Amino acid sequence: MRLHLIRLGSGLVALALMAGARHALAEDKSALPASTADAMAQAVSPQAIADYRRRLQEYQDARAAFEEVAGPYWTSITEKRRGRNAKRRDRQPITLDDYVLTHPPLYSGPKRPVDPEPQEEGKPRERKAIPVVADLLQAAAQEFQFTPQRPSSEIEFKRAYARYALASGLTREQAVRVYSFETGGTGNYDVQAGIEHGGKRAISTAMGYNQLLTTNSVELMAEQGKEFVKELTAKAASLSGPARKAMDHKLAVLKKMVAFTLTVPDDWSAHEKLANTAKGWAVHAMVLDIDVGPMLQTHKLLTSVIFARAKGYNRPLTAAELEMMNLTGDGTGLDMVTMPQAMRVQVPTSNFFQRGGYERNPVAIRHNTVAKLLAVTDERMDYNSNKPGAKELAAAF
Repeated sequence: MRLHLIRLGSGLVALALMAGARHALAEDKSALPASTADAMAQAVSPQAIADYRRRLQEYQDARAAFEEVAGPYWTSITEKRRGRNAKRRDRQPITLDDYVLTHPPLYSGPKRPVDPEPQEEGKPRERKAIPVVADLLQAAAQEFQFTPQRPSSEIEFKRAYARYALASGLTREQAVRVYSFETGGTGNYDVQAGIEHGGKRAISTAMGYNQLLTTNSVELMAEQGKEFVKELTAKAASLSGPARKAMDHKLAVLKKMVAFTLTVPDDWSAHEKLANTAKGWAVHAMVLDIDVGPMLQTHKLLTSVIFARAKGYNRPLTAAELEMMNLTGDGTGLDMVTMPQAMRVQVPTSNFFQRGGYERNPVAIRHNTVAKLLAVTDERMDYNSNKPGAKELAAAF
């Protein structure tokens, strides 16, 4: 069961669809030694404190006034979404009246001022660890005594992905253009969000051509794993010697991983809990494997194609439409995909976001209708499709 939420990956970073790491506005005074903090407290003048309290009150008044308008707006977004879901269950047509057609208010008042007085020292908030390739490989070795079979070259992985994607029903255009959007047109099979284009720190677990999260890998293994086992069993039958022995070991590990992912209900939150364990990291390591990796990357997109068909949408999805489903989840994405062009130019993008995600999303704000958001996605795909990695992937097809 796929999550109907915007996820954080390289493609989102490229379009600034989600906020990245927050930059500190001021030095954390709570970490200062007590003697230094005391000295600073004595140095803060009564005038500075009075000015801070005045500006704080101005900020609080401005936020309160904003909330009087923003709160009802986002409540109406939620209510309209529930109404659309109910109409779809009853197979009733969706019309413009089922969307909020005004754009959300944006806060333009003063920022919250920084308190000049040192704060009480508290326990620093721990940053959640984001596993990188080395962590995933270590987890696979420790939990399943397995090392993914990595390709001898990038082109080997691209060719394996192209073969499997085509055989499974994806088109060359869909695969290449989504890759171009997700990786910027230059990503390798092991590219991770944040560690690309000169980045130094992972910002999420999104990895590979279609930027799978750890939870995506766990979910796909639960839902498609038995098919993966069936296909690799057929491949093993044609092998002999050391290659057959290695494939048999891979199959044994794959079966254990599938069994692990099936220990919880087919639910995103349940899969997310598994994904945040060492065994979940090990499952995610399979995106690096030359046999299983292309399967996972393909099914990340193929499940959206199958979902659309199951809902009666039989026209081939454009790459931009497929990307909307890939980014937002099948249900939310299909809501945009099935919308006639005449409605796309009128319906604000806010109808498909949670409030917090929208307010941190400069692209959704700037390109504030469905038509504009699809257009900018297409533009990014056009531009990145001319980059070396995208051209290499296109040639692999």
